[in-house]
Amino acid sequence: MNSEFNIAVHCLTLLSLKEDHMANSEEIAKSVCTHPARIRKVLGLLRKHGYVATKEGVGGGYLLNPGTENATLGDLYRLLAQGSLKPGWCSGGDELPCEVAANIQGIMDQIYSGGESALERYLDGITMKDVKRQIVEA
Repeated sequence: MNSEFNIAVHCLTLLSLKEDHMANSEEIAKSVCTHPARIRKVLGLLRKHGYVATKEGVGGGYLLNPGTENATLGDLYRLLAQGSLKPGWCSGGDELPCEVAANIQGIMDQIYSGGESALERYLDGITMKDVKRQIVEA
């Protein structure tokens, strides 16, 4: 899992809890405990896909778009982290004489693909509204 997914969930939840549903990147970065530039990168992608809007100028910032509370964590995972379950490297190689080495990459690809599908199905059952409710109840 990559950290952009966590940052996106954190940002959207924070914006949903704000009375005006708006905050600037510095304010959000303090809550997320990361640099504002990293927040702007993630929120830029979320803006491009309709989860947030921006308000320019003094008092501006990121504004939660209506309906975002119904987005699922699966939606966000596919946008920001799909494929991150599989490591970037796998042992073996199909040209090697060892039976394990020659077959492990394809088998591991199938295993990670199945895990990815199961994770997406699980995350599809959790909405941003659910995350907000859990934060409020904590």
